[in-house]
Amino acid sequence: MARKVLIIATDGFEQSELIEPRRALEDAGIETVVASPEKGEIKAWDKTDWGKKVKVDITLDEVNVSDYDGLVLPGGQINPDKLRIEEKAVSLVGEFVRSGRTVAAICHGPWLLVEADVVRGKTLTSWPSVRTDLRNAGANVVDQEVAIDGNIITSRNPDDIPAFSKAVIEAVNSSVNA
Repeated sequence: MARKVLIIATDGFEQSELIEPRRALEDAGIETVVASPEKGEIKAWDKTDWGKKVKVDITLDEVNVSDYDGLVLPGGQINPDKLRIEEKAVSLVGEFVRSGRTVAAICHGPWLLVEADVVRGKTLTSWPSVRTDLRNAGANVVDQEVAIDGNIITSRNPDDIPAFSKAVIEAVNSSVNA
């Protein structure tokens, strides 16, 4: 059966952190679905200015966790900061983690893991400015390109995307939730 991964994002996602893992997943034969609070398109942040637009496939209200083998949370400062005040986004992140499905967050994306209260006792990494939030929420913070703890995968920044994508593909392909 084909694998399927949900990507939750909104305006201000770091362009490379959605586009590149999505391409890697699709190249590996894993279907991707982009969910956002509203239909239409979301706009990327590309290093120092607005970037490409990405089509939203479904709204957060339309997501059924059992339809997916995993979840990817791209970073960028704007995107996760906006999403962590979206009750439905936070609820879905918690539901994915508790289901045992793969949950992967990069850069500022782990803010959503903090907000969902699922980091206590977990070993995670992130963008440097997010690490204090992770520690304060009870996580063991490391500085490495990929940290894997159970079903949670985290990475620090766009330089880690190849290792991050590889870890997500391996986890999704070996998951038992299909």
